[in-house]
Formats: sequence, structure tokens, C-alpha cells
Amino acid sequence: MPEWKKKLPMWITMSRIFTVPVIVALLYPNQLWTNIASALLFILSSITDYYDGYFARKFNATSTMGKFMDPIADKILVTSTLVMLIPSERIDPLMVIIILSRDIFIGGIRSIAAADQIIIDAKPVGKWKTALQMVAIPAVMIDQRAFQIPFEHIGYWVLWISTILSVTSGAQYYFGYLKAKKALKP
Repeated sequence: MPEWKKKLPMWITMSRIFTVPVIVALLYPNQLWTNIASALLFILSSITDYYDGYFARKFNATSTMGKFMDPIADKILVTSTLVMLIPSERIDPLMVIIILSRDIFIGGIRSIAAADQIIIDAKPVGKWKTALQMVAIPAVMIDQRAFQIPFEHIGYWVLWISTILSVTSGAQYYFGYLKAKKALKP
């Protein structure tokens, strides 16, 4: 197998991280055309989340680094964008606090689980949370004047739903870890 096929999934994962400064820079002026451009770039970056896993499986190029970097790339993309939306008051800071807290908590649980050699599978609620975020965030990024559709308001409420799912999936992940840890005890 060519070396590039082995590296492709990680390159795709890292591309999400590398697009973040551009998305942030485009959001900063808070003008309609830059907001639309940043939303389109966010959508393209979000789509890479599917393709890094697809090519990792297709080319049998899964790696420990890829398994850890994939969710980290997602978190960097999502949290950086959410933080940039706070000053324009398009989202509630409480929403960001909840999402960030959950992500940090899950990162800690993942580290502990890895140290205990426990693998906790992603649950459907967590996947729905991510999917809703990837749809809601670009909607919030676009100014509501665009095309006379209130993208911002629709995205805001969908983002609140994803925030609730965030808490739910965090609890599922935590209790999944406790259950797996208990099963390991003799």
C-alpha cells in the first residue's frame, strides 16, 4: 500500500484543525459575506469528520493517534467557532460553558479509560449531538438577513438541543466507563 494512503486519514483529521484560524478570521468582521464564507468552510471541515474514518477503514490505516486526534480536531473546530460567536451574542455563553465542560470531562474520562485499557464505544446520542452541532453552528454563523431565512434563530435552538444531548452523552460515557471498570474487577 502506498504511504500516502496510510497517512491520508490523519491528514484529513488535521485539516480540520488547520481550517480553524481561517474560520475565526472570517468570523471576526461579522459581515454577511464573511459569515457565509466561514459557515461554508465550517461545513466542509465538518464533512471531513466522516471521510477521515472512511479512509482509515478503507485503507486499513486506523491508528491510536487517529483515534485520539479525531475527537480533538472536532472539539477544536466546534469550540473555537462557538467562542467566536459569543461576542456577537448569537449564542448563549452558558451553552458554550456546558459544551466545553462536557468535552473536558469526557477527555478526562477517555484518558482514565485508556490508562485502565478500557474502550468505551461512542453512543448514538453522542453522534446525534455532533451531527446537530455541525448543522446548527453554520446556521448560527450566517446572519439571519441571508435569503430572508432566520438561520440564526433556527441554529440557536438546534444548538440548545445538541447541548442537552451533550450532557446526556457525557453521562452515558461516564456510566459506560464505570460499568466497564466494574466488569474488570474479579
